[in-house]
Amino acid sequence: MKSNLTAYIALILVCFFWGTTYLAARIGVAGFPALFFMGFRNVAAGALLLAFLALKNRSFPWTWADIRLQLVPGWCMITFGTGLVGWCVQYIPSGLAALLYATVPLFTIVVNLLARKEERINGHIAGGMLLGLAGVMLVFRDNISYLADSKSLMGICVTLASCVSWCLGGLYTKSYPGRTDSFFNAAIQMMAGGAGLFVLSALNDDWTDLPALQMQSLLALLYLIFFGSILAYASYLFAMSRLPAGLVSIYAYINPLVALVLGFLILDEKITWLTVLAFTVTISGVFLVNRGYQLQKRKHELTS
Repeated sequence: MKSNLTAYIALILVCFFWGTTYLAARIGVAGFPALFFMGFRNVAAGALLLAFLALKNRSFPWTWADIRLQLVPGWCMITFGTGLVGWCVQYIPSGLAALLYATVPLFTIVVNLLARKEERINGHIAGGMLLGLAGVMLVFRDNISYLADSKSLMGICVTLASCVSWCLGGLYTKSYPGRTDSFFNAAIQMMAGGAGLFVLSALNDDWTDLPALQMQSLLALLYLIFFGSILAYASYLFAMSRLPAGLVSIYAYINPLVALVLGFLILDEKITWLTVLAFTVTISGVFLVNRGYQLQKRKHELTS
């Protein structure tokens, strides 16, 4: 009972802290070069997690083959996934970025259908995908002013592209799971993804203002390292090990809501009735997709 209670607390931490990362990233990139900021966050978090594992004498192989297996998901999920969102929130509200990222489960279905021809969808999944598409259309309708600005439009497009990259990284991880400790995998992925962001930063960012750091941005960086990366990810893995995956997936419903509310309260980002409708429709689509897969799994268990 105590173990389950701890797992539920861990899930609450995931729902909250991952929802706050969009706001923290927007605050952080105001005082740092955006890609450098996200790169440093991930390299530092990965190195600290790796050091913690070493102190705890957690056994994991230090072979190049095992490390190499984590490079692709690190680049897909962090460099071109969540890392790019730090660049995007310079030009779009953090709540909008979070709402767009709520479509990740829907993009995952599309990627799996294209990559795995044998995968099938049922009525719930199809209906959820249509609702998700409707939600994205409502997001664009509610943020029509951003579409008129070239940089904001680029921010929206790059956010959607980063969703696809995240899904590709997840598909790679599922196809090539590896044999190493999941915390070790997370550390290597964060360090590889952060290194990739440093490369992109060197090509795109202006580092001339790096010595003049703002305290607010520095605090946002520390928050993301310790709470957004290490604590939230560790809580996610613990919750996944103790609770049903379908239950843990509710973080995908709650994170955008947390981001929207915090953006409204702290950064004065607008929330309109269309924003609320877009959130409701998108999250309903994600719920239907998850419900469809639960029904598929139950049917498979009954027939096997």
